[in-house]
Amino acid sequence: MAETLLLRVVTPERLVLDEEVDEVTAPGTLGEFGVLPNHVTFLSSLQPGRLSYKRGGQVHILATSSGFAEVKDNVMTVLADSAEFASEINVERARAALQAAEESLRTLAAMDAAFSEVLAARQRAQVRIEVASAGVGINR
Repeated sequence: MAETLLLRVVTPERLVLDEEVDEVTAPGTLGEFGVLPNHVTFLSSLQPGRLSYKRGGQVHILATSSGFAEVKDNVMTVLADSAEFASEINVERARAALQAAEESLRTLAAMDAAFSEVLAARQRAQVRIEVASAGVGINR
């Protein structure tokens, strides 16, 4: 039995991560889920949130947007619209995006076509700020 699994995180722009890890915790749309080596084949949609993984006793965190995660043959592949380590996040830009989304939500009704898009933008901004803040002292 394998002691690690390969974690690949891919966005349309780049390969963010391709490393052997000890475990992964991801933000599934039906709730957070964990993956350990030798996990059963699994497919899940993702919502914006914190994707964390452990390697050598150290925790690493990424802010991810919506996407999909597949676990198969001891490889977890995450396909996300975006994924960033705390050190890559521009906090001021994330705060400005959060403020803009919150202002837009004040004027939109839940039935408006743009409501769900603005709500998702607010969630992405909140996650980016949270990960950037938590990233202080965390590797990568």
